[in-house]
Amino acid sequence: MIYKTQVVLLLFLVWGGVVSTPILADTSNAIPANSNISFAFSPNPVGSGARALGFGAFIAVADDATAASWNPGGLVQLKKAEISIVGNYSYQKEDYDFLDHPEANGSQSSSLTDLNYLSFTYPFTLWNRNMVISINYQRLYDFTLKESYQYTTQALNPVTLIPYDGFYWNNQSNYHQSGNLSAVGIAYGVEIIPQHLSFGITINIWNDDLCDNSWKQTETGSSVGSYFGRIVKEVNYVAQHNYVFKGLNYNLGLLWRSKNKKFSLGAVYKSPFTADLKHEFDGQYTGYEDTHMTMEEELEMPMSYGIGAAYRFSDRFTISADVYRTHWDQFLLKQADGTKISAVTAKSQGKSDVDPTCQVRLGGEYLLINKNKHYVIPLRMGLFYDPSPAENNPDDYYGFSLGTGFAKGRVVFDIAAQYRFGKDVGDSVFPDHNFSQNVDEFKVYSSIIIHWD
Repeated sequence: MIYKTQVVLLLFLVWGGVVSTPILADTSNAIPANSNISFAFSPNPVGSGARALGFGAFIAVADDATAASWNPGGLVQLKKAEISIVGNYSYQKEDYDFLDHPEANGSQSSSLTDLNYLSFTYPFTLWNRNMVISINYQRLYDFTLKESYQYTTQALNPVTLIPYDGFYWNNQSNYHQSGNLSAVGIAYGVEIIPQHLSFGITINIWNDDLCDNSWKQTETGSSVGSYFGRIVKEVNYVAQHNYVFKGLNYNLGLLWRSKNKKFSLGAVYKSPFTADLKHEFDGQYTGYEDTHMTMEEELEMPMSYGIGAAYRFSDRFTISADVYRTHWDQFLLKQADGTKISAVTAKSQGKSDVDPTCQVRLGGEYLLINKNKHYVIPLRMGLFYDPSPAENNPDDYYGFSLGTGFAKGRVVFDIAAQYRFGKDVGDSVFPDHNFSQNVDEFKVYSSIIIHWD
């Protein structure tokens, strides 16, 4: 996955390696058509839902319809049929620091409002066992990005690679991306040992025919060459990548609860899978013929798994903790020619050094119960360490979440906010240019759940 800053790197390479030479080589395609996988927010595949976001750690709790995404083994805790819908607002800001190109420093931001989760869940009893079936929609990855920056490079002699005295390129680059990856899930939960141990499975269908599973990247740029202040050449380019994603995977979950239901343990496994990736590329570059290419590629999505524990001190107060691991070394892009590259670093599989990430989450919930008026107001808080994959070592990100809501009768409303941040991260993206960035992410989930008998 190439993050926003890695898109900056890509464009630096395009302009620095091709445009900054006063004599251009005669190639059939001046604009690279390689795939770039750029996620806007944390790519770690955990789960959805406003209650879970406020709680922070939910693998061993998993007692609402979003259990299909967190831990389907918890679905059997639902005693009534329900419909749930979750909305999401996300905002991200990045502050760049290029010590070698200070003119490119600045801030970029992006925001998004969308549907995060939608589900229908129905519990029933068969063979003296509680069971649950669920159909759900989950939006898992977002690609909304916008970039704009300027920088200056000195032109090089294409043979000796020695800078030309007085010859400079003033570059303007823009990058825009939109789209998402979503899955339609069919989930089933069953009691293995009544009141103690339950198992669940969610089959996730990633198909552009069922829901939008595509994204588009557009890169535009111009470069003006000047020799001792006099403009001598101007070049422009437009490159557009369109992707369609299709695949299938599954989540497996277990939930164990003690006899008094105070203590619970949960485990979840999300299978790796290979997705078909249709990639269309269109490019225009000054002095070259327009290029159109259609490529059939594959994206190998990584395995992930987690464990959690929760303790219920009373009907009002619960605490929980999760540990979750994702094998980003298995996140590979198989290009049309059969070459495999890391989708984290864009390096060849053998030259990339990407470690798995390990999240740690802590959370708690306290319920304000009004027995006379029959309503409940929850108070939730979570803390977490949520690193992002990077070359050599993961980038450190931390954060916290807060949540509340209102429940009365058949209707439950929840709202939660999360803040995630990384300081001086991304140095592996630009290792030779003294680069780093500060990242601030903010998201709000709100949900409505309606129960019926």
